[in-house]
Amino acid sequence: MAHINAHYNKLAAGYLFPEIARRTEIFLEKHPGTRVRKLGIGNTTEPLTPAVIKGLKAGVDKLASPETYTGYGDEQGNKLLRERLALYYTERGVSLSSEDFFISDGAKSDSGNIQSIFSSDSIAAFQDPAYPVYVDSNVIAGRSSGFNKDKEEYNNFVYMPCTKENNFIPEVPDQKVDLIYLCSPNNPTGAVATHDQLKSFVDYARKHKAVLIFDAAYAEYISDPALPKTIYEIDGAKECAIEINSLSKFAGFTGVRLGWSIVPGDLIIEGTTPGEVRKLWNRRQSTFFNGASNIVQEGALAVFSKEGLQESKNLVQYYMENAQTIREGVESVGMQAFGGINAPYIWLEIPSGLTSWEFFDKLLLETGVIGTPGSGFGPAGEGYFRLSAFGHHKDIKAAVESIKNNLRL
Repeated sequence: MAHINAHYNKLAAGYLFPEIARRTEIFLEKHPGTRVRKLGIGNTTEPLTPAVIKGLKAGVDKLASPETYTGYGDEQGNKLLRERLALYYTERGVSLSSEDFFISDGAKSDSGNIQSIFSSDSIAAFQDPAYPVYVDSNVIAGRSSGFNKDKEEYNNFVYMPCTKENNFIPEVPDQKVDLIYLCSPNNPTGAVATHDQLKSFVDYARKHKAVLIFDAAYAEYISDPALPKTIYEIDGAKECAIEINSLSKFAGFTGVRLGWSIVPGDLIIEGTTPGEVRKLWNRRQSTFFNGASNIVQEGALAVFSKEGLQESKNLVQYYMENAQTIREGVESVGMQAFGGINAPYIWLEIPSGLTSWEFFDKLLLETGVIGTPGSGFGPAGEGYFRLSAFGHHKDIKAAVESIKNNLRL
């Protein structure tokens, strides 16, 4: 008799963003004709740049000729792309082998799948609040006995609170853990860890033979040169850290889909030798995944051309102008805002007396603006609210004007 994976039943609620969509649909049924403006999901809106379009078309053309047609690609990803990524990191002062890179269809996939190469009894620690896939994928893997409704957190997990008092960057765990999930610039808070803060995690991981799973999907939004854009800027990180990254927010690949994970050959955990973890991830990927689209990888190569990099940086600047508009707008009505300086998310402190879902309903009803309740990212997110800078300038400006004119605080 077949049975389902019962660990799915431990998930506390529906996935955050479909729940936002459900509530929005109910609102529109009750208020037909109302114009809503979406500052919730971090979904890019601007067209792919000319260099990327050219690269994608070149990829299509290659498939149209017997001389250049390709079927399955290299299991780790296009060799030229992996070499170009290694060079890109070298230009940042970080030395990595192209063999350390694994091309995928996005950071979300890798963030959810990476935990599968570690033992089921691994103790996982998470920044709180955090992108939901980190926690949910570990629940599905069976590392939690269930959800504790009183604490609003999962049993067996270690939560590292990110609060206003610690500038939304957590301290290292005060107990031994095996997997540590970090995201910098952080989604949802917009906070960016310093070298010293990341070094404390690297030192902890090396001491305890733990693994840092470092999500750097928003690294290109860091404009402050003093802030690290990759975990490998920290000495010793190649011995203990896996980095996950993506072109979704850098080059508008949210729907195109292209990301990569870095598993250094130097990475070791308890009972392994250098290179063993990398081989294991390669085995996982080659077993369950046939590689990113050949066409998309040609587009990714174009991103890392001279023209492509400049165009992508212009795209980032476009969204950061939105972030400034949002932050200045919400501050003008008396709300305290964080983030939005080296990250495309603005993290609002909700007026006292309201839960984050109550504020979601209030903002939608009074202004027609959709945001993301902080509690959807974890227990420490309660009392906060995320706004996304991804959108057309005119829509962002209209949303902010509606907040300034209609939100009653």
